[in-house]
Amino acid sequence: MSETLDVVAVGIGPFNLALAALADDMPELRFAAYDAKPRFDWHPGVLFDWATVQVSFLADLVSLVRPTSRWSFLSYLADRDRMYQFYVAERFHLPRREYADYCGWAAERLPSTHFGVEVTALDWNPEHRLWTVRLRDSARERTVEARHVVLGVGTRPVLPAPLRAIRGDRVIHSASYLSTADGWGGDVRHVAVVGSGQSGAEVFLDLLRRQRERGWAVSWLTRTAGFAPLDYTKLVLEYTTPEYMHYFHRLEPAVRDRLIGTQWQLYKGIDSETIDAIHGELYHRLIDDTLPPVRLYPATTIADATRDSDGIELSCTHADTGSSGKLRADAVVAATGYAAEPPALLDPVRSLIDWDEQGRYRIDAQHRIRTAPVVSGGLYVQNAELHTHGAAAPDLGIGAYRSATILNAVTGREAFRLPKRTAFQTFGGVR
Repeated sequence: MSETLDVVAVGIGPFNLALAALADDMPELRFAAYDAKPRFDWHPGVLFDWATVQVSFLADLVSLVRPTSRWSFLSYLADRDRMYQFYVAERFHLPRREYADYCGWAAERLPSTHFGVEVTALDWNPEHRLWTVRLRDSARERTVEARHVVLGVGTRPVLPAPLRAIRGDRVIHSASYLSTADGWGGDVRHVAVVGSGQSGAEVFLDLLRRQRERGWAVSWLTRTAGFAPLDYTKLVLEYTTPEYMHYFHRLEPAVRDRLIGTQWQLYKGIDSETIDAIHGELYHRLIDDTLPPVRLYPATTIADATRDSDGIELSCTHADTGSSGKLRADAVVAATGYAAEPPALLDPVRSLIDWDEQGRYRIDAQHRIRTAPVVSGGLYVQNAELHTHGAAAPDLGIGAYRSATILNAVTGREAFRLPKRTAFQTFGGVR
């Protein structure tokens, strides 16, 4: 007989880790989370010593819903005996390595998290009215049954089509930057960075700081009109609150898609501290003409890319002038973002899922994927609903709220009291 659980979480990133942390306060809930990785791992390719998380430390796993939880960031500090150092530091934005260590601390201690266990397939059992979850670890394959499933498999690195065809150890996504760049030899004399979000800016800054040691020239290309900042002004940040998320979900799909295209600076821009650090590095180079050249190319798109024995050639076009040119490099780092893709484990139930015209999940206000009427169990998703819930979807600040919303939905009660007003603005106009 298979074990029967109330909730199975697939993937253990920060969002499903928040779900596990909140579920730990519900001893009556049979809950388990699985991840194929051997341990918690969060963006190791850009885990720079100096980088910070772009949201407040209150955007931890639980605090915005249950600040008294033993899984809060402050509880982590107390356990690590760092409370007074944090108090004196007066930090609002955490070092990224500290945030990753905090999540690892929780993941190691939560009894419901299981690493080294891959979820290989999900199926619906109409007779039992349960999900069948197929698991595989180093020892065996087995199944468990679940009333509800929460997908938190994360997003996949995206390479532009011209670079996709020549990917390799010299053409990489920023997701593997740190583990790959350290292995580049002395024949890498010119590195090109493509993409001007936070990851692209941090990779560019790291390359600048290594330039004296490694001697490489650096070019930075972006198709946007400029190297734009993250919009971190207070009223704009309300667009990442639950209140705006609910408003956004009620809009027509065409309107939502249009808005997402205009709101990219809410989650794709560069924080001002990183921009200032980059400018400082560039300024200091003005008095040192021995360093290889550094060039920044805004409004520049890669139309084609080829690779030969002499390196990589990027064919570029300029958005304003329409001109074209070629840039040769020895290595390319594409900081070109991530996309939510339905995982292969859903293949057995694809016909039971309600897909929109663009092949995306249709998702209700409680983050439940719409399925065929025969499916009575809930199939929920975390961080794959940018198109239905807006710019808050990838934001760490929504993690605790969304997880609490899902747990309230699966239990059919208000297990967690959610805030009723989260913004000063009234979205939707005067009525």
